[in-house]
Amino acid sequence: MTAERQQCREELRLKAAERFARGEASSLIAKELRVSVRSVQRWRQAWDEGGPRVLRSQGPASLPRLSEQQFAQLEAELAKGSAAHGWEDQRWTLSRVKTVIGRRFHLTYTIQGMRKILGVPRDARLLLRGQALARCRGAGA
Repeated sequence: MTAERQQCREELRLKAAERFARGEASSLIAKELRVSVRSVQRWRQAWDEGGPRVLRSQGPASLPRLSEQQFAQLEAELAKGSAAHGWEDQRWTLSRVKTVIGRRFHLTYTIQGMRKILGVPRDARLLLRGQALARCRGAGA
């Protein structure tokens, strides 16, 4: 969720809190704030237990876990090639990069998380195959 969207959601929760204090019904609050009744009920329960402060945003759901310095170190490790890290060939896969990050920085990522931090599209294999085919066709012409 973007910071802007997160702020918008917080504002909705705080508006709801003002209305909780006035004793308004969850269904009315949900309708006027254009959110689900279930969301308002969850917010009300949290508000009942901790007041409006618990409805404030807790910050980003997940921060980039590799610092700029660590990312630079990762790039240096990858430049050594996968064979330097114990694999028999020089192919880097998301799984292998994930393993290097775990070994080097003691952090864990999912494969989907690896795609995000490395900027790899979901269909990267198809993209690479298409580029390889184009090179072959170009060389044969």
